[in-house]
Amino acid sequence: MSVPVPARNRRRISAFVMTIVVVAVIAALGYGYASPYVALDRLKRAADARDAETVNEYVDFPALRDSLKQQVTGLLARRLDVQHNGNPLAAIGAMIGVALIGPLVDAYATPDGVAALLNGMPPRGEPGERPPEPAGPTVNGATSGQTDAPPAATATAPAPSAASTLAQQAPPQPPQTTAGYHGINEFVVTYQHGVGDAHYSAILRRDGLFSWKLSAVDLND
Repeated sequence: MSVPVPARNRRRISAFVMTIVVVAVIAALGYGYASPYVALDRLKRAADARDAETVNEYVDFPALRDSLKQQVTGLLARRLDVQHNGNPLAAIGAMIGVALIGPLVDAYATPDGVAALLNGMPPRGEPGERPPEPAGPTVNGATSGQTDAPPAATATAPAPSAASTLAQQAPPQPPQTTAGYHGINEFVVTYQHGVGDAHYSAILRRDGLFSWKLSAVDLND
């Protein structure tokens, strides 16, 4: 024979269960809202470390390739539209540009390319363009592959041309970044290096309830 539970205890149990449910719902909503930020952080860390396995978890490479092809084609078309007036070599330039699209897309649909996209270095549609390679490990402050510096007595100051070359090879300053939802299933990260500079966007799309994948870019040149 069951012992009846007092009404006061039943109310306490019901209130406790309701509190647990409310807390769980709030936690799920909070994690759901933060999930693209979490995915973006994990993807960037993995891309910077060239962790291909983790990058594959957060990138839809077939969709990214299609988007890169479309965006680079549009980028080159806009550039040719500006240059073709009165230029008899415009057709040749167009053919060269089309030939560049495939290799450029192949180069950027990689962990190196993803790292470049997430660090403010999108493709520009230049001949032979490739994403920058990761810096090698350092040994006593020097990158791997470098030899010891010559003695001070024999060291000479670099020529102006060499100095300018080193300045051109210096990494760009971190871009200004804004991020936010564009609808419930799309999260857009916009990069810009300065006021008036060209900007572009990396687009993550929902993949399941809490998962997101980098799926497209918008090269708004």
